[in-house]
Amino acid sequence: MRNFGVILPAAGRSTRFGDPRQKKVYAPLAGKAVWLHSAERFAARDDVDQVIVVISPEDEESFRADYAAEIDRLHLSIALGGAERSDSISNAIALLDEDIEMVAVHDAARPCISDKLIDDVFAAAIEHGAAMLATPVAGTLKRVFDDRTIQETVSRTGIWEAQTPQVFRRDWFAEAYETRTADAVTDDAQLLERMGRSVLVVPGSQLNRKITTQEDLLIAAATLAMI
Repeated sequence: MRNFGVILPAAGRSTRFGDPRQKKVYAPLAGKAVWLHSAERFAARDDVDQVIVVISPEDEESFRADYAAEIDRLHLSIALGGAERSDSISNAIALLDEDIEMVAVHDAARPCISDKLIDDVFAAAIEHGAAMLATPVAGTLKRVFDDRTIQETVSRTGIWEAQTPQVFRRDWFAEAYETRTADAVTDDAQLLERMGRSVLVVPGSQLNRKITTQEDLLIAAATLAMI
């Protein structure tokens, strides 16, 4: 059994969530904060030796105060976010324990991840070196002009929507971050792609939804009642 370290990015600004009082990762969901659902799921696993939550520096004082019991109970490590997402992940990499062999990155705002999906992507990453969850795009895709008129219909053949966890050999992952450029990336697999590493796609689930809006929070509450 490999030793996994899990990084939970939770340092985003939540600009699309629509609640000026709190960020989406701290919103209440089924009796606990959104981020805590993900943290508990991974911390309970025998193959996970370390869970690192990445938070915004402006949230550090309140986070440590509000969740002191959870931090202690789950043996969580805390990393502070940087100017960009990649900076935040890099800060978390620096905190990984020496014995960690595989690194998983999972959005703290995806609270409905199941044990089965984690099992599948972890196993694929061990065998292939890098793997991620994704789902094939089912809807019709339209490229749209700035005035919201349709420019063209885009083929969905071979198009998948990325999810998390995204899981990598630690040495590959560390190298990807050490050699990254200033060009923006939207997920960690993209850095591996740029290095020429092959990343295996593992079928995910529509239930593994990322919370972006208030509507997503309602859907997540209904999902958690089913899984």
